[in-house]
Amino acid sequence: MESLEMDNLQKKSDLLWLKISDRVGVPGGDIIDPMWSFIFRTREEEEGVMRSPRYLARSRDGTCRSGCLPGMPREYKYKDSKKATNNFHESMKLGQGGFGVVYKGILQEKDHNHNNTATEIVVKKFSRDNIQSKDDFLAELTIIHRLRYKHLVRLVGKLLLLYDFMPNGSLDKHLYEAPNQTTLNWRCRYRILAGVASALHYLHNEYDQKVVHRDLKASNILLDSEYNARLGDFGLARALDNERNSYAELVLAGVPGTMGYVAPECFHTGRATPESDVYGFGALEVVCSRSPGININHHQRLYSLVDWVQMLHREGNIEEAVDERLGNDYVVDEAKRLLLLGLACSHPIASERPQTQDICQIISGTMLVPNVPIFKPAFTWPSMVTAFSSTESTFSNIFSS
Repeated sequence: MESLEMDNLQKKSDLLWLKISDRVGVPGGDIIDPMWSFIFRTREEEEGVMRSPRYLARSRDGTCRSGCLPGMPREYKYKDSKKATNNFHESMKLGQGGFGVVYKGILQEKDHNHNNTATEIVVKKFSRDNIQSKDDFLAELTIIHRLRYKHLVRLVGKLLLLYDFMPNGSLDKHLYEAPNQTTLNWRCRYRILAGVASALHYLHNEYDQKVVHRDLKASNILLDSEYNARLGDFGLARALDNERNSYAELVLAGVPGTMGYVAPECFHTGRATPESDVYGFGALEVVCSRSPGININHHQRLYSLVDWVQMLHREGNIEEAVDERLGNDYVVDEAKRLLLLGLACSHPIASERPQTQDICQIISGTMLVPNVPIFKPAFTWPSMVTAFSSTESTFSNIFSS
């Protein structure tokens, strides 16, 4: 496989890197034929168009290629994203993180009848200097471009990642930053959790490969114009072979995800599983409007969100955990159902957590919540010898594949 050295390329100021693969890398196996594609912004070619015919949406004879097949994300030139975001203007910025910057944009194009259309999009521009963000770009592109589901944010274009714009932003903004008069009502919260559960079930069971999201949290749940939930940010997601049930990271690289949402077993195994996704499902967070990563002061004692709800369950007052901004405007039986479901999803033992099909049925009311003990079960792990042998076996499988 041919390698490209950064030192052999033009200076960084002339380079916007874009990493694309038209074949999928499977965790635990080799990434087949990865391609590095670069857009150069030189004086002669300011717009930076990809030259490789492999990535052109149409061939020279005008026939449609894979990039413009119905239902597939289209391939846009750099100038399209640049124009849509007003040259990536500061006023169009929606957010910034370690991966890079996210912009809002208006994509002007013509439909099949040659009528002018304007589509609101989100452009995800990855940092060129962050090696990890390059890996996240490839991971997000190779997974999300094949996923099509009503509760997943739809990828509409490649090169830079172009997504459908979600006008109501992310769920965390409504849970933590909204004034009282705009607090999400109970029916909306219930529908959001139903949508997230449905999306998670699709990823784990209905796609041709099992996909673990690995970073399920309120800031990665987007809301459309009708406040329907769309699961986004697949930068940490990984697809699994059909015969595998987990994805293993090298332990030295650290455990991916966000503190408070990461299942306890992940710190011992370095493995992401469907069960660890269920741990981050977020029923408690949505009902309580409290972050799993922030302790709660109750009678001069500090509790994690799970321990606080568990304590209220033990005292027979679990409904007191409901977001006080809702007042009495919620259905008590539904609130208890979701809170108990949240405790079940947060069970310290992965095998005891409900599966996504059960979660969907519990939310719909067609299945009872599993029995939740009043005392939180203890997290136990095999002896260090067993754990070391398991880790050693994991590493062996990684490097032998």
